Amino acid sequence: MSLGTPLPVSFYDRDPRVVARELLGTVLVCDSSEGLTAGVVVETEAYLGEDDPACHAVVGRTSRTWHLFGPPGTAYVYRIYGMHWCVNAVTLPEGIGCAVLLRALAPTLGIDLMRRRRPRARRDRDLTNGPGKLCAALGIDGRLDGAPLDTGALTLRAGTPLPDARVEVTPRIGITRAADLPYRFLVRDDPFVSPTPARFPRAPYRSKADARL
Repeated sequence: MSLGTPLPVSFYDRDPRVVARELLGTVLVCDSSEGLTAGVVVETEAYLGEDDPACHAVVGRTSRTWHLFGPPGTAYVYRIYGMHWCVNAVTLPEGIGCAVLLRALAPTLGIDLMRRRRPRARRDRDLTNGPGKLCAALGIDGRLDGAPLDTGALTLRAGTPLPDARVEVTPRIGITRAADLPYRFLVRDDPFVSPTPARFPRAPYRSKADARL
C-alpha cells in the first residue's frame, strides 16, 4: 500500500472544527516495533480550548495536558478510565489548548496485527470504531504524547478528499458538559464509525469560513 504525504503543520494551524472536518479521509499511520498499521479517519470530534467546558484545556496547562497546549500538529495522547488511550491532533498556535479527537478509523494496513492486539473484536469493523479501540489496534499509548504528526512513528497523511455531501455532524459522545454542541464529524453510513446514540440529532455538514478562535 502506498502511503500519502504527511500533512504539513500548517494544516493544523486552524479552527479545530475545520481541521476535524478535513481530517476525514486522511490516513493515520503508526510504525511500531511490531509492524506498520494504518487506517482512514472516518470520525472526529473538535475541542475548542479553555472556553469549551468539555475540553481538557479548562484545567490549564498541567503535566497531563502539557502537550494539548503544544504547537499545531502535535499528538496529545491521554488515558481515560485508567485503561484506554485516546489520541488527538493539536490545532492552532502553541498555548491555546485546542485539539481534534480521532474517534474511528477504517483499517487499511496491518489488519492481522490489529486483530492480535484486539482479540476480543468479533468483526474487523470493531477493531477501530472508537477512540480507545483505535489506539489499542494501532499500538498508540502515552509514549507518543507530544510526538509530531508530520514525522516519526505516528503520522497523519493525505488520503482521498471527501465531499461535503458524505459528511454528517452530531453532538460529541460521552461528555456531560457542552454536550449539545455539534462538534462531532463523521462519514455518513460508514460501517467503521462508532455507534451514534439514537437520541442524537444528525445534520448534513455545512462548510464554515476558516477562522481563528
